[in-house]
Amino acid sequence: MTLSGQVALITGAGRPNGLGLAIATRLAAEGARIVLHDRGAVAGEIAPAHGVGVISDLETAADGLRATGAEVLTVTGDLLDEGAMQAIVQASDDAFGRLDILVNNAGIGYLFGPLVEMQADHLDAVLGVNLRAPVLMTKHAARLMIRGGHGGRVINIASQAAKSGFAFAVAYTASKHGLLGLTRASALELGPHGITVNAICPNHVTTGLGAWQNEFMSQARGETLDQYMAGMRARIPLGRTGTPQDTAEVAAFLCSPQAAYITAEAINVSGGEEYH
Repeated sequence: MTLSGQVALITGAGRPNGLGLAIATRLAAEGARIVLHDRGAVAGEIAPAHGVGVISDLETAADGLRATGAEVLTVTGDLLDEGAMQAIVQASDDAFGRLDILVNNAGIGYLFGPLVEMQADHLDAVLGVNLRAPVLMTKHAARLMIRGGHGGRVINIASQAAKSGFAFAVAYTASKHGLLGLTRASALELGPHGITVNAICPNHVTTGLGAWQNEFMSQARGETLDQYMAGMRARIPLGRTGTPQDTAEVAAFLCSPQAAYITAEAINVSGGEEYH
């Protein structure tokens, strides 16, 4: 129970079988008290059913964690609104009196399409949730961590797309590359306060959203779904796609005392597919 008594806020963590919920579950197993966030409601193309967790998803996830003995607070909020982000961090403080871990997990990974057809509002939404929100969430969380005087951990869930380009995902790829810049720069500023900042870069994970991505990308490439998945597995030395648990285990390590001297890193969790 290496995180006993600590408080971990994970954004975008309400969807079943998602990365965020897997990370929350793993941190709870180490004794962390959990602040579980998701948007809470769908909103057209910007926040479709396959992309966000609604309130019922969030409460079901929280009930599952509570059944294991975890303390869980659920919060909703639009990560395109800084006021909502500040309120999410404040809710953590109000409920538990501290914040030790921020996992910037929420992201838009579904507004894909050809560059020459990109809509400006889609670009704004992707950059807003995937990059602007982690900047501002880190800002407000770090203020609370600094005030507490006990250091902290910030983990940015990036992607293989933070290091390699992907056709039909220009905005997503740009946002994830930017997230590594945030990781490195904020690690320099927050290090003197005992706050480490790292990124995790998973390759493809077939969550609910991942299944949608598989369908989209196979059609965009003119392949069947089976052909697309076979090609993906062939590129991965370990011969399989990633799981939410793969990422959750690395997140738990980065939050642990054993990772106290690791900061400004972007760690691949890709079965060997991404190695730079």
